[in-house]
Amino acid sequence: MAAGARASTADPAGPVAGEDESRPVLPRAQINLIFGTIMLGMLLAALDQTIVSTALPTIVGDLGGAGHMSWVVTSYLLAETIATVLSGKFGDQFGRKRVFQLSVVVFIVGSFFCGLAHNMTVLIVARSVQGLGAGGITVTATALIGDVIPLRERGRYQGALGAVFGVTTVIGPLLGGLFTDHLSWRWAFYVNVPLAIVVVALAARTIPGRAAAALGRRARVDYLGVLFVALGASGLTLATSWGGTQYPWGSVTIIGLFAGSVVALAAFVVVESRAAEPILPLRLFRSRVFSTASVLSFIVGFAMFGSLTFLPSYLQYVTGASATMSGVRTLPMVLGLLATAVGSGQVVGTTGRYRPFPIVGMAVTAVALWLLSRMDEHTSILVQSLSMLLLGAGIGLVMQILTIVVQSTVDYHDLGAATSGVTFFRSLGGSFGASIMGAVYTNTLADVLPGALARAKVSPSAVTNPTGVHSLPAAARAPVIDAYAQSVHTVFLWAVPVAVVGLLVALALPQVALRGTARATVRGTGEGFAMPANRTSDAELETRVATLLRQRDRAASREVIARSGVTVDLPTLWALLGVHLRDRLLDQPTSPATIEDNHRLPHGVLRSFYDEVIAGGHLARDGERLYLTDRGHTVVTALGDAWTEWLLEQLADDEADRAQLDPRIRPVLARISRRLLLEQQSDLTPTTAAPASLTPAGSGDGGSDPS
Repeated sequence: MAAGARASTADPAGPVAGEDESRPVLPRAQINLIFGTIMLGMLLAALDQTIVSTALPTIVGDLGGAGHMSWVVTSYLLAETIATVLSGKFGDQFGRKRVFQLSVVVFIVGSFFCGLAHNMTVLIVARSVQGLGAGGITVTATALIGDVIPLRERGRYQGALGAVFGVTTVIGPLLGGLFTDHLSWRWAFYVNVPLAIVVVALAARTIPGRAAAALGRRARVDYLGVLFVALGASGLTLATSWGGTQYPWGSVTIIGLFAGSVVALAAFVVVESRAAEPILPLRLFRSRVFSTASVLSFIVGFAMFGSLTFLPSYLQYVTGASATMSGVRTLPMVLGLLATAVGSGQVVGTTGRYRPFPIVGMAVTAVALWLLSRMDEHTSILVQSLSMLLLGAGIGLVMQILTIVVQSTVDYHDLGAATSGVTFFRSLGGSFGASIMGAVYTNTLADVLPGALARAKVSPSAVTNPTGVHSLPAAARAPVIDAYAQSVHTVFLWAVPVAVVGLLVALALPQVALRGTARATVRGTGEGFAMPANRTSDAELETRVATLLRQRDRAASREVIARSGVTVDLPTLWALLGVHLRDRLLDQPTSPATIEDNHRLPHGVLRSFYDEVIAGGHLARDGERLYLTDRGHTVVTALGDAWTEWLLEQLADDEADRAQLDPRIRPVLARISRRLLLEQQSDLTPTTAAPASLTPAGSGDGGSDPS
């Protein structure tokens, strides 16, 4: 085997201790415990995106500041979006376990002060702190999956982690309503504190820390890019929420906010064009697909979070539903979203045709928003439910597709930035949707409510919350309810043009051939609720490979062994991989005794087996230490080469694509191949591939015979 080939793949010539792929495969019980800890942390972060929606009308009644209602949602989303950009870099530099635990602690602090808030300003600031913690949790949780879950099983675990967002979209409004009706809205935040403390304790005990050699590496963080995009987004959000309520649209404050935001965003563009590792490379916008998908993603976030913020206000103020029932009655929207997101993914994964879904989705969304704008106190529950079902279905038809389309068009070295960019625009759209819809709602209510109160002959303090409104006599209640209905009507009516713009943008989305990896991934639910993970391109590539390996199951391992030309039997292959991985990748000496200790076997049981392998010329012994001979190196290198070639074939749809990909991603595939060798050796351990004497002791560590 040529030295060049050996260096390009599973090079056994030097240890790589501290690299992620050199981690030993953990026992199944420990993996599940770690995953449970990570999922609980992710549940907390995802839940607080939606749990507050049904509590908002009551919160406004208690704390006042109806004009700031949307900021309870917006501040969380903005802070979370910003935190996702930073947390991934900090996790690489200081260790993901530390950043995960710190993020949970920040989340605890934010939740505690949300519950204690005595005015809207304190609540909004505390929600920002919560959002910072949540952003750190989502990023490091996803990265930790990559650290501890075997590559060939990672797709299943990541799908479950992504499904958390779908589940919390359903249960968040319900829980918020239950706490509000039966305890207090403050418990929507207090409930996080004990759960988060449990997550911190479990993380300390279960999640392994990174090797010292892997820490302290200087990460290139685009601080200026983060600063300017945060200033620009926050300024625009403040201007749209304050304009016409706290300040006139032509006031110095509002004009200054708009001007400052434009300057900040212009500075962001300049910074991103010069940054070594920009958070959003400007070259991505040269792609028509990426630009179109980013705009659509923004509009989807706008419609989804804007609607979730103000539908409970309609249900509670206008129809008189309790906080709990308002959560129940928004379920059609969520169920419609889940059904079409998963269904469209299945169709696209089978056919590769995706363009009709965003077009139909935006058209349905526009119709649904118009129907929602027609609702008043006399609208039946059936019509309300159908309108919400349509809105969810429209959003779901678009939501599942955009990330996959982008991943099929950008170069692999831009995979991480492009994926994060689409999710970033969706989060940004959500914050703008809540803010702008909030400004429309507040402005309209300020115009119509005083006249309604005059006709009803009641004071403003009597109608600050839904309970107060519906405790009024019928004659006094009617004009007040009509004022709230008119405000919500205006909110959804103004959202219709936004959806129409989305339809026009969707018509401009080109149909491109989907990569095989993208078509495989789109079949799962995780991408439909894409987390703001901000993964690197290498990590995104690993995710694509993990999905392929999950679908191929152990067939990939059998195919790779066959095409490698390796002629040794499986027990010998198990022995060679074990020595190679410990000696070269983990930099640990290997002897029959250490392997016997590892598998809880009496000393001497494996000595005769290793003597046979040595006699075959694949291993040699220096005292008690085993090492690979040139013949053994040839076997391991051939297997590593075969894994790299197999991966390259799966990622490239044709020879031209392969020629373009090969020089750029071969080093990454070589690293993935080393990890697959590690997992392949683990798979062989508990089966008939290993020596017969080893089988009983290793039978509990997972895996199946790849032969």
